Amino acid sequence: MSAGVSTKNRSRMSVNTIAKVSILGALAFLVMLFEIPLPFAPAFYKLGFDEVIVLIGGFALGPWAAVCIEALKIALNLLFNGTITAGTGELSNFLIGLAFVLPATFVYHQNKTRKNACIGLIYGTISMTIMGGLINYFIILPAYSFFMKIPLDALIAMGTAINPNINGLLAFVLLSTVPFNLLKGVLVSLIVFISYKKVSPVIKKQ
Repeated sequence: MSAGVSTKNRSRMSVNTIAKVSILGALAFLVMLFEIPLPFAPAFYKLGFDEVIVLIGGFALGPWAAVCIEALKIALNLLFNGTITAGTGELSNFLIGLAFVLPATFVYHQNKTRKNACIGLIYGTISMTIMGGLINYFIILPAYSFFMKIPLDALIAMGTAINPNINGLLAFVLLSTVPFNLLKGVLVSLIVFISYKKVSPVIKKQ
């Protein structure tokens, strides 16, 4: 009898968790639609706060849930907004997102304290900044140039117009992409750090 009850409870918990992941993924997608341009980056770099939802979900439900929320968010964006880079942009954004949320949620779940949350968010920000720089240099910017039929030099010129020190692809990444991801990581981390304890009871509620 107890085994049957236990199995039933696990099944109910599983369905409950899937529902939460689905809701958080959809919410992250909606937040993703609202982005802010930044003065130090070209117009195609816009700051969004969708990772706040992914991180809060990951802190509450675990790293695997963060992966699922991130994947669902990207899939919904691909479904409703399409792609201009044959999926390379979406895949790159997924990998950059994971580079942020996985270290943060993994560290936090080792010991669920405010200190560990802070450490995890710092690790995640650094990881995302490095991954974002590498992926932009090797994948996103070349793919954007190829599929949009815009010469890479023209993309770099957009950066040069904002910062005269940007005189090549590497300088573009170091002076535009890296600060963009670093600022995003810091702002998102602050929001998550301040708000998580207030909203987590709602997510964890069975």
